[in-house]
Amino acid sequence: MAKQISVLGIITARGGSKGILRKNVKDLCGKPLIAYTIEAAKGSTFLTRCVLSTDDTEIAAVAKKFGCEVPFMRPRELAQDNSTSIDTVKHAVNWFRDNEAKEYDYIMILQPTSPGRTSEDIDASIKIAERTNADSVMSMKELVDMPAQKLKKIDESGRIVPYYEDEGKMTSMRQDLAKVYKRNCAIYLTKTALIMNGDLFGADSRAYVMPEERSIDINTPADFELAEFWMRKLGKCG
Repeated sequence: MAKQISVLGIITARGGSKGILRKNVKDLCGKPLIAYTIEAAKGSTFLTRCVLSTDDTEIAAVAKKFGCEVPFMRPRELAQDNSTSIDTVKHAVNWFRDNEAKEYDYIMILQPTSPGRTSEDIDASIKIAERTNADSVMSMKELVDMPAQKLKKIDESGRIVPYYEDEGKMTSMRQDLAKVYKRNCAIYLTKTALIMNGDLFGADSRAYVMPEERSIDINTPADFELAEFWMRKLGKCG
């Protein structure tokens, strides 16, 4: 890259997961869930540094075992059900400013719940930010077989109308429609200045599209089972 931007990766992993008990350190194909994110970050070429933000001593110990830096512990008040990722990241940014006098151009939030994410995904997102100077780069996945009856659009008068003109018959040629995407939660890359102002996306947010098999986002026991299926298919299980 012509101009190397500095990017701090922050793995966010609090101890009080509700949907799956001890989710971040739960075994997935022979390794703790969080290990996959740590390994992807460690394999990145363009990530300047990656650290863990957690309030949990067990998670911190597991992360260290797999080679992740844990320079601080997250305050308990930032590890509650209503705590936000932005507040967590602000705490990390302020810690580095106060304790190491270091600042970074971008922050990349890496959630352990996305074990399919690769080092190449991380680097490709950083390349987009470097090339475009975008405010943010978000990993996305294409929505396939979206139920037609749920797709709506807004007409010139502001009315909500069916995306398909023949809603009810569903005979429209779906291949003629623009593709639809959603964030898959694997990568959130944002300029540090925006993060510190409470803005995760900015005015210019670019997409990095990932395939379905790597767009795993674990929130429920069923998600965990699906993740194991995909990890086996991807050859990431022992």
